[in-house]
Amino acid sequence: MATEKRPFHLVVFGASGFTGQFVTAEVAREQADPERSSRLPWAVAGRSRERLRRALEEAARKLGRPTLLSEVGIIICDITNPASLDEMAKQATVVLNCVGPYRFYGEPVVKACIENGTSCVDICGEPQFLELMKWKYHEKAAEKGVYIIGSSGFDSIPADLGVIYTRNKMNGTLTAVESFLTIHTGPEGLCIHDSTWKSAVYGFGDQSNLRKLRQASNLKPLPIVGAKLKRRWPISFCRELNVYSVPFLGSDVSVVKRTQRYLHENLEESPVQYAAYVTVGGITSVIKLMFAGLFFLFFVKFGIGRQLLIKFPWLFSFGCFSKQGPTQKQMDAASFTVTFFGQGYSQGLSTDKNKPNIRICTQVKGPEASYVATPIAMVQAAMTLLNDVSDLPKGGGVFTPGAAFSKTKLIDRLNKHGIEFSVISSSEV
Repeated sequence: MATEKRPFHLVVFGASGFTGQFVTAEVAREQADPERSSRLPWAVAGRSRERLRRALEEAARKLGRPTLLSEVGIIICDITNPASLDEMAKQATVVLNCVGPYRFYGEPVVKACIENGTSCVDICGEPQFLELMKWKYHEKAAEKGVYIIGSSGFDSIPADLGVIYTRNKMNGTLTAVESFLTIHTGPEGLCIHDSTWKSAVYGFGDQSNLRKLRQASNLKPLPIVGAKLKRRWPISFCRELNVYSVPFLGSDVSVVKRTQRYLHENLEESPVQYAAYVTVGGITSVIKLMFAGLFFLFFVKFGIGRQLLIKFPWLFSFGCFSKQGPTQKQMDAASFTVTFFGQGYSQGLSTDKNKPNIRICTQVKGPEASYVATPIAMVQAAMTLLNDVSDLPKGGGVFTPGAAFSKTKLIDRLNKHGIEFSVISSSEV
């Protein structure tokens, strides 16, 4: 990438937003990394110079770097002003887009980046936006030689690269994976900023358009290799973890399936079947979740219901989402684990009529998911775009993290920054 021609290697767009402030602090940490062998010129971008300055001052205070403000550029631009987005994109090698919900605010940034030869990563967990950008802009991005990488935060780097890591660690052919997400909290519990809640409300309220988009794409089903992965019941008991689980309704399944399609169609790799679940503990937690889920799914169907959900996130999410977001204590005490159970076939064993004869269990562990792990994943994805150019897909395009980074050193970078990939067990049956 032509970093020499641009004043900034990285630009954090939406740096003064709730999540953007954490991404800003994470870029500042990366800039100060003692192992860094070269400069990392970067900037923050948004509508208000004063708010951007405050975000940098807060990062400087957290990191004990009083000179940070003088080291970072400030770019004023507005999502409603395409010319200002062009000016931002022209100054960056990679834009880190933190402005959501992406279904409303994401496309102008993608368009500006492509038109100005700038790569972009986002932390979107909205399948409709992610898939729409692929169909609308993949060829244009490829023509410009830029990389548009969605879902580069907790949604969905742990899941997407976790499946790839599991495949790489299996001594044979991986054919199916189930993942189980467990969120660990401290005594003060869990809280997420309501921007994530809004994205979920709008996404579930617009499922019909996502179905139409998928029908219009007219993609052939991926071949099923080996034994078909059986779907679990909406509430099921995971014997291996000794907990109840429910299907994970985030973007992970959509993203992983798109990655597997890319790897199969472009690199002729065997596609992996995938299902994602989230653990919910004991039967009492299951009952609570059932009531909350039914409540949410009823209200999200109607316009006035969506308005109420958005206006009172704390009430309708039973305290899990709020307009204030989590406290520092809540973030410090929180962490996540994604456990992957894979099955496959040893080398030389036919996948046609035989049962899988290899089992593997891997894990991805990390700090608080939304505002600690997400900035780490996003910034390391951007650093991979800057530094591992020869290992990226040739020519550019719109990609999932797994499609873009399967041959790069991103997993090694994440391991060094506290998002750890490991093999728990592997055995031949």
